[in-house]
Amino acid sequence: MTVQAAPLTAVETGNRPPRAQQKAQKQREAQARKEILAPVNGALTAASLIVAVASVANVVPFVLIVEACRELLSDRADSDRVWVLLWSAVIVLIVRGVLQAVALTWSHHVDGGFQLAVRRSLADKLTRVPLGWFGERTSGDVKKYLQDDVEALHYLVAHARLDFVGGVVVPVVTLAYLCTVDWRLTLVLLIPLLAYGISLSRMMDRTSRDRLAVYNRWERRVQAATIEFVDGIQVVRAFGQAGRAHHEFQAAVDGQTTAFTRWKTPMIRLQAIADITVAPVFVMLVIVAAGLGAVGLDWAQPLDLLPFLLVGLGLGSSLLGLGYGGEALRAAGAAAVRLYDLQQTPELRSGAPEPAGEEVGGEPGLVRFEGVSFGYRDDHQVLRDIDLELRPGTLTALVGPSGSGKSTLAELLPRFYDVGAGRITIGGRDIRDFGSDELYRTVGFVFQDVRLIRGSIRDNLLLARPDSDDATLRTATRAAQIHDRITALPRGYDSEIGVDAILSGGEAQRLSIARALLADTPLLVLDEATAFADPESEAAVQDALARLVAGRTVLVIAHRLHTITGVDRILVLDNGVLVEQGTHEQLKTAGGTYQRLWEINEAAVGAVATADSGDIR
Repeated sequence: MTVQAAPLTAVETGNRPPRAQQKAQKQREAQARKEILAPVNGALTAASLIVAVASVANVVPFVLIVEACRELLSDRADSDRVWVLLWSAVIVLIVRGVLQAVALTWSHHVDGGFQLAVRRSLADKLTRVPLGWFGERTSGDVKKYLQDDVEALHYLVAHARLDFVGGVVVPVVTLAYLCTVDWRLTLVLLIPLLAYGISLSRMMDRTSRDRLAVYNRWERRVQAATIEFVDGIQVVRAFGQAGRAHHEFQAAVDGQTTAFTRWKTPMIRLQAIADITVAPVFVMLVIVAAGLGAVGLDWAQPLDLLPFLLVGLGLGSSLLGLGYGGEALRAAGAAAVRLYDLQQTPELRSGAPEPAGEEVGGEPGLVRFEGVSFGYRDDHQVLRDIDLELRPGTLTALVGPSGSGKSTLAELLPRFYDVGAGRITIGGRDIRDFGSDELYRTVGFVFQDVRLIRGSIRDNLLLARPDSDDATLRTATRAAQIHDRITALPRGYDSEIGVDAILSGGEAQRLSIARALLADTPLLVLDEATAFADPESEAAVQDALARLVAGRTVLVIAHRLHTITGVDRILVLDNGVLVEQGTHEQLKTAGGTYQRLWEINEAAVGAVATADSGDIR
């Protein structure tokens, strides 16, 4: 149980990424945000305009109060004008509150609809990506896309643009008004704003972003280590290695803690400095100190300080939202990039309907691999130039050394991935021209990695054929030798997986076999379907599969060669190349790869038999 260390980033090795790479990363994030937010851009622009008006209205009451104070301090004070100014301030303040509430309510309403639309779009996208995409990711990864990343966009949609507009309009309007009072004091007032801007830019600079990226990497390592620790605790304790497992988990946690400290410590210091520079008390001290100097030099009148004390103090609060929203904005930007990348994931080509009235050339049910090559990466081919046929009504076994590409070849038939070169046909028709529903009505599969949904036994079986009655379910489960186990459960077929139906690995696999048999597809792909079956039921399952071969094309990936000696044909893969094919009798003495594998198999079977016949002392 080892935590796999991901490659070190430039920050971890002490070298910063090139500036061009940083620029490209920013452009990519900006493009991702633009694409993701395109559906709500118009609504957010309208809400931003409302906030802009509300921001102006936020400053106007203070200006009116200043004018009222001027009137009161004048030699000929007009009380009626003072009341008009005060009531005007109240009305503008109420209008500002209404506009702000409308904008925020609207943006959150837009965000709710946006998140729903994004989730639906992602769910629809996941129905079109290759099934192998899911095999490369955990359920936690998929959940992060559909839930965490979508929720992270909340700030980007509901707050970011509105906060930015408010944080810009209020200072601009305020400074413009104060310039009409005294431009020299206005320049002094810019000092705390510039200090805040410098601190904010330091908080969001390249080093901070890189340290955040390192922290995120360590966070993923802790998640992986936690899962491995929990899943493997029984094994490591059984072998006395609990201390080692705990050490590896603790190492991941310590790494995350260190990364968090390196990222957050400078941020906390900068945040404290930034908050102080725009705090009302600090701004007031700057204004008073500068004002006393200006009055002493006869640059300004004492009454001119009043607008700066009443209006200028509000500058800081309008900017604080930008600083505190920075982290949420970065998280939303990263989520937008991940979701954008998911949207750009290549999809399986949509199936083209077969032209009406035209016959597709080829024998019905005949499967052909024609010059098939495939690699998970462009620089490494797993399969090379595979040509083979799977004839209807035959059972074909696929064997080969570990890593020879057996499972990969089998996964190409149900289109877990699309071929890199060549094509695969069923009845003369390229499988890429099948729609997903049509393909999976044609090809059924059972792999070693069994996947059951959360729900009852019946729910899992009905995935294959929703309209199946109880008699049909029982027929399939009996054929897969799992019916008796199901009826022994507290609620039988209505027992819930993981609650009152705790199945062993072999039982889960037999349930998945029953599901595949229930689908009744003309083509079956089985990856050592009886690998986890107990010896008593293995022969029965093999007999059941043999009865189902009639009129169907069956491909079995075999690791235990003694289970496939009676198949119609054996295909031998070695290093991604089809090196042999024939019957068991032909290949076991042909002097090739199969003979070597058979001799190893016989030796292993003999060793097991010898051990079983001996006494355990």
